[in-house]
Amino acid sequence: MTITTIRIASILLGGCLAASVLSGPVFAIGDDSSTTPTCKKGEIYDQKTKKCVKQQSANVSDENRADYAYSLAKAGRYEEALAMLDTVKDQNTAEVLNYRGYATRKLGRTDEGISYYLQSVKMDPQYAKVREYLGEAYVIKGRLDLAKDQLKSIKAICGTTCEEYQDLNAAILNPSKI
Repeated sequence: MTITTIRIASILLGGCLAASVLSGPVFAIGDDSSTTPTCKKGEIYDQKTKKCVKQQSANVSDENRADYAYSLAKAGRYEEALAMLDTVKDQNTAEVLNYRGYATRKLGRTDEGISYYLQSVKMDPQYAKVREYLGEAYVIKGRLDLAKDQLKSIKAICGTTCEEYQDLNAAILNPSKI
């Protein structure tokens, strides 16, 4: 093989690898591995148009707003996440309550976060993500007994291999990871 042939083959291989990485699946927003982008302050990511739009003029669903608030919270933008949740018309959903609990807990208001988590669990007892976050809040409060109760509930919902079980179990074993 000539040097030129090797270079062309290397470029083609690199292009193929890049294309395969960039064409991967986009995960749902509520998933910790979410790839939903966050926008600059005052904007919201519109899932329909796949771009950032001004928040005031945005005609996006409550679900889009709640999911975007979760993305903001996962990006450490907790106050903005709470402000976005305030724009959701239906405040009484398991997801909105869970995301509000997550953002308030991350702001250091653990008891307030727990109250939102408990409301969410009451609405949807099979929602494993809220049980994970409630368990983490209990770990923060030093209530490992209550955290382990949530771990048992998660196990009944999705087993021991789901992300929620593994994350809460890791938090119980090493609270400094929260």
